[in-house]
Amino acid sequence: MAKRKKSGQVNEKVAARKAARKAALAAPRRSFEGLPGEADWVAMREVVPAASATARTTAEYGAREVTVVTVLPGLLPAMHREDGQILVALQNVTSSGDPSRDVAAALLQVLDAEPGTSLTHLDLPGPGPRLQDVLDLDAPFEVTLHDTFDFVLPPDTEPTPELTSALEEFAGAIVPTVKLESVASAYWCRMGAREFLRWSRTEDEEALLDALARLHAARSSAIDDDARFIGAFRSCALVVPVWELAPGTEAEELEGVAPAFEERLAEALAVTEPLNADERRARAGIVSRQVTLR
Repeated sequence: MAKRKKSGQVNEKVAARKAARKAALAAPRRSFEGLPGEADWVAMREVVPAASATARTTAEYGAREVTVVTVLPGLLPAMHREDGQILVALQNVTSSGDPSRDVAAALLQVLDAEPGTSLTHLDLPGPGPRLQDVLDLDAPFEVTLHDTFDFVLPPDTEPTPELTSALEEFAGAIVPTVKLESVASAYWCRMGAREFLRWSRTEDEEALLDALARLHAARSSAIDDDARFIGAFRSCALVVPVWELAPGTEAEELEGVAPAFEERLAEALAVTEPLNADERRARAGIVSRQVTLR
């Protein structure tokens, strides 16, 4: 009897893994496409260390306010705080191939959980609702950056020594980051003694790579005269160009130059002629240095 029960459990796990793989193969390349602030969803998942944003579920799912965060202490997928607030993390260790489905699965598991409940583990979800099905797409998605992880706690909460230690450990890994105000989804950061700009973009990735190659070949790919375009990340079929800035550059110094660069980029995106030899070489160099994140 015990052997049959164990065999059944194994078969269930195998079936669940097969369903997850099938769902991953069917997942859209742009997992967060259709959500307000698609580029910020990708940035929070990949390059922003500590941030939060509010969202709201549809009436079908209770019209509940939800706080989307980069990461939760202990890499929890989600939690239902004692004050009733729902928090769901974008950075976690479970990946079915469709982050939108993963986060939606975590969110749905904690929506009806008792306050004070944390989701400690998320199995690979099979087919089911995605964030685009669960969230109100008319609600804005505005990112707030933090320099600690205290924002995951209810206001006026006195954390336990263990939780304090966990929060401090996570805070120690936070890279100073600022979201630019003059353009969408661009994030300045300081890593050690070096400053960078990472700009999450929603243009078609092939068209964006062509445009960046045109600018690079024309020596116009720098965000300003003292910066250097060094490559790009790629995640969820979005490209995140990266510039190394002049030492000591502060975020506010980019507020004027970023819109000017965006205009040059728009002009390059509008060009329909095939790339010339110099532009093809520039594109090959960009692609060879491109890093695909999850």
